[in-house]
Amino acid sequence: MTSLDDLPIRDDLRGLKPYGAPQLDVAVRLNTNENSYPVPEPVVEAIGKALAAELRDLNRYPDRDAVALRADLAAYLGHGLTVDQVWAANGSNEIQQQLLQAFGGPGRSALGFVPAYSMHPLLALGTGTRWIPAARGVDFGLTVDEAVAQVREHAPDVVFLCSPNNPTGTALDPAVIAAVLDVAPGMVVVDEAYAEFARPGTVSALAVLPGHPRLVVTRTMSKAFGFAGGRLGYLAADPAVVAAVQLVRLPYHLSALTQAAARAALAHRDALLGTVDAIKAQRDRIVAELRARGHRVADSDANFVLFEVGGDRQLGLGASDAAPRPGAVDQAVAWRTLLDAGVLVRDVGLPGWLRVTAGTPAETDAFLAAMEKL
Repeated sequence: MTSLDDLPIRDDLRGLKPYGAPQLDVAVRLNTNENSYPVPEPVVEAIGKALAAELRDLNRYPDRDAVALRADLAAYLGHGLTVDQVWAANGSNEIQQQLLQAFGGPGRSALGFVPAYSMHPLLALGTGTRWIPAARGVDFGLTVDEAVAQVREHAPDVVFLCSPNNPTGTALDPAVIAAVLDVAPGMVVVDEAYAEFARPGTVSALAVLPGHPRLVVTRTMSKAFGFAGGRLGYLAADPAVVAAVQLVRLPYHLSALTQAAARAALAHRDALLGTVDAIKAQRDRIVAELRARGHRVADSDANFVLFEVGGDRQLGLGASDAAPRPGAVDQAVAWRTLLDAGVLVRDVGLPGWLRVTAGTPAETDAFLAAMEKL
């Protein structure tokens, strides 16, 4: 049987594993930041009608520029955005891949402040873009001085900022985005996949778009909209950025069915987004309960929580010789303990820390009960 090593694969791909979280059949799955609430029945019916209307014409290619969908997305985002400032693709991953194809590539670099979304360096690798892992500070934060110093040092062609950040859940101070825009020589991409879950007072980078043609804000319908299976991501930027990604997008990259389903979902956004407050309540409940039990927990503006279980590094960052806290548990052992209790969370590779998605009240009950076994 032929193995991967027997094929003439690129040298920089050898030994790597595909991105992905474990897909296990357990009672409570809280590892991929999905929306735990099913699509409401009226929305199911509306999407079904929208799909049925497209079936007879599946012999024809879809609108390759998805103009109607982009207009709907612009209306949802507000901020005075127009259709020529919005672009859509199969998830925000494809959006970010297109941005790297257009503005990164061989001989160019992309920088991100880690720990952050682990797909960004893989997208850089796939597009031949050199990846630069910049550092976060104490408690996974990022100050203006820290961000500016590292962007100036490396002068990357693309800077990734995540707000709220995955896996920590922390939102960025708008001053950090403004300062990075001032010193970055290339594009600045703010990944706002979890923006709808932000706490009151959190400012979106959409407010900074006017006058900044090198700023891109990426979003997704996978999380707050509960549309993960629909695969729809999008960006907001200067019209010139939209024109640039159209140079590298595949022909007819968004199927007619995807466009129709997404438009129907957007038309019923009040029903779909009706679960956001309930999820935020469970997130805040998890944070409060774990802190009351003595765990260190990162502040979260997302639909998940990063929490400490122990390990050999104090914050998952910095000095590797930091002594473990009394009673510390290795995160891999903690992950298995929770799994054995029927709860699947995410080991994101930070020593001593795990991430849990905020789901339904019953799922939170199960998670908190499983935590008693640590």
